[in-house]
Amino acid sequence: MSSVAEGAASPARSRLPSEVWSLVTANAIIALGYGVVAPVLPQLARHFGVSISAATFIITAFAVMRLLAAPPTGLLVQRLGERRVYISGVLVVAVSTAACAFAQTYWQLLVFRALGGIGSTMFFVSALGLMIRMSPADARGRVAGLFSGAFLIGSVVGPVVGSLTAGLGLSAPFVIYGALLLFAAAIVLISLRHSALATPAGGGDPTVTVRSALRHGAYRAALLSNFATGWSLFGLRFALVPLFVVEGLNRSPAIAGLALTAFAVGNVIAVLPSGRLSDRIGRRPLLIAGLALAGVMTALLGLAPSLPVFLTGAVFAGLASGVYNSPQQAAVADIIGKARGGTAIATFQMMSDFGSIVGSLGVGVIAQQLSFGWAFGISGGTLVLASIGWIFAPETCGEPPVEHTPARPLGPEAAGELP
Repeated sequence: MSSVAEGAASPARSRLPSEVWSLVTANAIIALGYGVVAPVLPQLARHFGVSISAATFIITAFAVMRLLAAPPTGLLVQRLGERRVYISGVLVVAVSTAACAFAQTYWQLLVFRALGGIGSTMFFVSALGLMIRMSPADARGRVAGLFSGAFLIGSVVGPVVGSLTAGLGLSAPFVIYGALLLFAAAIVLISLRHSALATPAGGGDPTVTVRSALRHGAYRAALLSNFATGWSLFGLRFALVPLFVVEGLNRSPAIAGLALTAFAVGNVIAVLPSGRLSDRIGRRPLLIAGLALAGVMTALLGLAPSLPVFLTGAVFAGLASGVYNSPQQAAVADIIGKARGGTAIATFQMMSDFGSIVGSLGVGVIAQQLSFGWAFGISGGTLVLASIGWIFAPETCGEPPVEHTPARPLGPEAAGELP
């Protein structure tokens, strides 16, 4: 009997370590804070008298720095361990975000947000690495669902909290976010300080390199599907959906926010159950079905004749995204196992950032040169293509991870406790 079948037959589930709950809590807090500052960031940039394109470039710069910072972050995780890089990254974002509140010029604001992009990659890559190392083998899908679900819930609640701070001025949300990040860093620092599951890197720690991970067909499929996710989720939805609602459906900008919320609600509904289900039936069925359905629903959204139809389709597109999101992270966790896979995880994350940058630029050009329908259709096609990639990929649930490489001894200072 296969490991997947055995997992499905067994009623017992592994108890999740307390450190996992600490990471999930911190993830929700970080996402909530980002939701507080995201709506006011372009407004703060415009406050300095710059053009609309310059104001939106603040967001692009953040994404570009995340992409550029991924390779060195992976190497840092390999050398120093996830915990140190996580705490350092959160502190970088906390300080740089709080500094935005005191920026005197547009260029200062741009530099502070660029630094925030570096810190964002540091804590996200290391958080994903910690999640992988701490997850019981038979609960990786469940942990991935909690990890993603916490971020989504924080993202939904964040803008609501942000609207409550509207009367405090443009600078207040950045100070609030900085304080929330310090709180999240304190939670992780205290809970993981003496954790055997999050020990710093040392000479005896096995590692998974990008080269060894690329030999696994499922890892290659995960890179493709994460690129498609970045294109459709961050590129299309955040860059084009608001414009489609306003210009294509003739609705107010406020309604555009409702459309994004519809996506998020559908995502939250599906992400936890799909993670649990993937521990029982495997990752591939949910990845293939979820990506294909998300692709079809995304393509159909561009043909929506009215707002009610578009919002209904957005919920179902979000549901489909939630179906494959947790199994995708769990599949990467299966491939890496308990080894330290900083560079492999960083490369996986880079594909999402790369997809979001290419997608946000691409959908704008396609919509302008062709139509909104073509932009949605091509974006949906990337998801369908990714689902085909998983058809030819092997199942990872219950299978051994890729071959590990013993890490080099790094000296006693690298294996010491986090101060």
